[in-house]
Amino acid sequence: MNFNLAEKLAIVKAIDEVILIDGQVKKSEIDLLTQLMDILKFDRVLIEEAREITAKECMQILKGMPENKKHALGVLLNEMANADGEFNETEYRLIFNIMLEAGIEVDKNYD
Repeated sequence: MNFNLAEKLAIVKAIDEVILIDGQVKKSEIDLLTQLMDILKFDRVLIEEAREITAKECMQILKGMPENKKHALGVLLNEMANADGEFNETEYRLIFNIMLEAGIEVDKNYD
């Protein structure tokens, strides 16, 4: 799936938030992020740029994505939350809120 630059920024910001929410960055999360860098075709510079956009800007971009890209976002967030083998309540709430704000039907896509 091809994402434009704005979509990549917003997706990377959301993923980065999931990684950082528990206060620990584990090797398995970095490994998955590295894989995503190859798949989505972005580099570390984009990660830094994504950290600079506001949550509001991020959500506006995510909300404007078509349904297939929103579904892909839900999958990516879920995969990142499970990357370290510990899908905790804080990660769950963050992902739930991101998906809700982005207009993703949580019941259907969040298993």
